[in-house]
Amino acid sequence: MQKSLLNTINSPKELRLLNQKDLPQLAQELRDFIINIVATKEGHLGASLGVVELTIALHYVFNTPEDQLIWDVGHQAYGHKILTGRKDLFHTNRQMGGISGFPKRDESEYDAFGVGHASTSISAALGMAIASQLKGDLEKQHIAVIGDASIAGGMAFEGLNHAGVTNANVLIILNDNAIGIDPSVGALKQYLTNVKKGIHRKNNIIKALNIDYSGPIDGHDINKIISELKRLKTVKGPKFLHIITTKGKGLKQAEQDQVKYHAPGKFDATTGDLISKAPSNFTKYQDVFGHTIVELAKQNKNIVGITPAMPTGSSLKYMMETMPHRAFDVGIAEQHAVTLAAGMATQGLVPFCNIYSTFLQRAYDQIIHDVALQKLPVIFCLDRAGLVGEDGATHHGVFDISYLRCIPNLIIFAPRNEVELRNIMYTAQLGLQQPMAIRYPRGTGITVDWKQPFETIAIGKGIQLKAGNNLAVLSIGTIAKNVTEAILDLEVSHYDMRFVKPLDDTLLHCIFKKHQTIVTVEDNSIKGGFGSAILEFAATHNYKNTIKVLGIPDTFMEHGSVTELQKSIGLGVEGLNKCFSKF
Repeated sequence: MQKSLLNTINSPKELRLLNQKDLPQLAQELRDFIINIVATKEGHLGASLGVVELTIALHYVFNTPEDQLIWDVGHQAYGHKILTGRKDLFHTNRQMGGISGFPKRDESEYDAFGVGHASTSISAALGMAIASQLKGDLEKQHIAVIGDASIAGGMAFEGLNHAGVTNANVLIILNDNAIGIDPSVGALKQYLTNVKKGIHRKNNIIKALNIDYSGPIDGHDINKIISELKRLKTVKGPKFLHIITTKGKGLKQAEQDQVKYHAPGKFDATTGDLISKAPSNFTKYQDVFGHTIVELAKQNKNIVGITPAMPTGSSLKYMMETMPHRAFDVGIAEQHAVTLAAGMATQGLVPFCNIYSTFLQRAYDQIIHDVALQKLPVIFCLDRAGLVGEDGATHHGVFDISYLRCIPNLIIFAPRNEVELRNIMYTAQLGLQQPMAIRYPRGTGITVDWKQPFETIAIGKGIQLKAGNNLAVLSIGTIAKNVTEAILDLEVSHYDMRFVKPLDDTLLHCIFKKHQTIVTVEDNSIKGGFGSAILEFAATHNYKNTIKVLGIPDTFMEHGSVTELQKSIGLGVEGLNKCFSKF
């Protein structure tokens, strides 16, 4: 029986003591370790399996952490974490109180740059390389590992464009597996495919940007990778290594179904078979969106759907399957997605632009400058709004109300349940003359028979869910479920305000005149969010009521299940009940 190599490695220093001929054995052990942990603890699987050889080679050749290694997005960094002193903690990955699912600067000195969103690595690595130059350190290496989906993002091009006019010591490694979470799209994907076939080598786009290009090489041939990395260490200035890998490498099912095994949930580590979850009677909000837009698009020929690289996650895939000419995956390009939607709206189309709340942050100027300023009726569907769970601080959608509320001309709506989501989507495509943002959470809803006949929702009108006495609870969105359960035995009023903008001033005047104490509840930051809007209303109209604002505190929330996180900040049912009972 072979002696375990992985058990002897607590840092890259031990890794670099191994004989190179032993590294394929280490690669197999590392793959097995990742598979065995993720099978029971869940997480991102395929991306890390695809870069096992590259991960080992990088830490073997370069003197990390002195040499700085940046992983774009970070889905693929599990092997990196395991080799850099976190092997014994890896079973806590993405769990509350455990290590993060993404590289994080305050977690390890080997995590040179915190990541979670795409296309940032080249700019970060270039910034580090220029800083080293300014300090007179011309030997330090700076390496960015970026996927073929991420490199199509605009920011990556900006980084490449700048790198090409510097002599900075930066190495960009393109991990080309033709897939991000969903299959990569666009002309660059086709170009890279042609490069792999040997069609475009003489007119290489990277060389045209004045960057030293090498490859493509087999990203699973560890000896070839090591040889090329050693050579590139001696090359001055910006350089680019193109490697070809297979996402999910080493687990048959993960190689065959790369979309499902990106983050497969629990599975059998030996067979790779997924472990079925107990069937739910409820539907995911993303699927309510996906099926509803198809239903509406069949009635309204002007409806189009847009998503930046999230057709599966957003469930726009249903529209792409049934009417592909009207549904667009534009790749990791949120800014383009928003302005594309704006252009379509000028021509009378009705664009539903579906972007995760955390990713819409990347297109803030486009929302203001290209959509709201021109009062174009783009319908933003903000999936994964609120706390999203184990993905943690980089992915929680807890700022959208705050960053959208200050924008003129923009309607902001948060459905309480699936029926409300359907109805606001129906209302939005009836001929609004301004843009609208609809925010809804990750996960399943609360209504079994949500597919009901459409009804129009009056813009800017809230509703009363329960009548009470002294205390009025004002909630926005699906957090209403927790509130409803928390006040079952309490004599308090509960209002679903539905719209953050415009607020229902008429209803609010009634509430403030009837109730001495107001508590607002939201799954957005308390800074600048829904509660802030209510405080502004009270100040504007000189109300002296007692107002308490509940929501996400002024800190970056870490990872954990949504239930755990809500409980930790008093937004769980028990915490809300305790708060309301004080009044």
